[in-house]
Amino acid sequence: MGVEPTRRMMQVLAGQALDPPPVWLMRQAGRYLPEYRATRETAGGFLDLCYTPKLAAEVTLQPIRRYAFDAAILFSDILVVPDALGQHVRFVEGEGPRLDALASADDIARLDPVATAKKFSIVCETVARLRSDLPAETTLIGFCGAPWTVATYMIGGRGSPDQAAARLFAYRQPEAFARLMDLLVDVSVDYLSQQISAGADCVQIFDSWAGSLPDDEFARWVVAPTKRMVAALESRHQGVPVIGFPRGAGANAARYVRETGVTAIGCDTAEPLGAMRNLAQMRRKASGAIAAQGNLDPLLLVSGGEALDRRVDEILEAMDGVPFIFNLGHGIVPQTPPENVSRLVNRVRGDGA
Repeated sequence: MGVEPTRRMMQVLAGQALDPPPVWLMRQAGRYLPEYRATRETAGGFLDLCYTPKLAAEVTLQPIRRYAFDAAILFSDILVVPDALGQHVRFVEGEGPRLDALASADDIARLDPVATAKKFSIVCETVARLRSDLPAETTLIGFCGAPWTVATYMIGGRGSPDQAAARLFAYRQPEAFARLMDLLVDVSVDYLSQQISAGADCVQIFDSWAGSLPDDEFARWVVAPTKRMVAALESRHQGVPVIGFPRGAGANAARYVRETGVTAIGCDTAEPLGAMRNLAQMRRKASGAIAAQGNLDPLLLVSGGEALDRRVDEILEAMDGVPFIFNLGHGIVPQTPPENVSRLVNRVRGDGA
C-alpha cells in the first residue's frame, strides 16, 4: 500500500517551520487567469459560477495546474451566507456586490437559517469534487467571511471604505446588531463544519474589514465572535486548523491570536515583518505554535521584476525558522500578469532567478 503524500501546509499549521515554506495566494483563482475568464463566460453570473459545482471546482483547480500551489482554496464568496439566509444578493459587473440592505430588527428577524441548507449543500458538493480531484499533497482550504465583515455588507448593501452603515447600526441598535452577529456565528459555524465534513483540511475566516473598528468594538465584534466560532469548530472537528485573517488588525493582532484560539493568523501588507515573526512565535494555550501567513503587497505582484524578488527574499529571511505560509497581504488583483505569479512561486521555492 502506498504512503500518503505529505501536505506541507498542514505541517506548518501543526507548528513546524519548513524551508521553503508552503505557498498559496488569496484569490489565486480569478480574473488574472485567461482560463478563469473563459470559464466565467460559460457560467453566466458570478453567483451562478459559485453555485455550479463542476465549474467552481474547475476554477479552483486552474491555479493548481499552473503553479502547483501547496493549497487550493474553495472558489466561492463570503456573501454566499447572506444569500443563503434569504437576503437578495447580486453582483453588478464593474461595481461589485449589491444587497438589499438590512435597516431594522424586523429585517434581521426575516432572515431564515433553515433556508441555508440548499445552497450550503451545493457549495459542499464543490468541496467534495475538489477533494477527489486535487493532487493528494495539496491542502484544501474551506472558508467563510467573519460575522463582522459579512454584517457590513448586509447592513450597508455594498462594500464601503469605512463600513459606516454597520458601525452606526451597531451603536444605535446594539441589541438588533448583536442578534445578527449571533445568527452569523451560528450559521457560519454550520457552513464551515459542512465544508470540513465534505473534505476541507482546514478553514479560513476572512475578516476583511476588521481594521475599521476601535479597540473596544474590535474586541466585541471581531475577537468574541471568532472565539466562539473556533471553539464550536473544535468541538465538532477536533484538531482541524482554523486560520484567521483580521485584515487591518495592526496592534490588535496579538490580542486576536491570544483570545480567539486560531491556529494561524493571516497578516495584511501593513503588518511589519518583525511583528509577523513575533506572531509566529506565540503559543496557543491548548497546544503548539501559532503559524503566520502573509504578507506580500499584491501590487508588487503586478509590478514584478527585481522589486518583487527583493521583497520575497526579505519576507523569507524575516520568517526563517518559524511556522510560516507564504501568501499575499490581500487578494490577487485582476491586472496581475500570470508570469509574475510564476516568478514569485519560483522565488519562494528557490527554483529560479
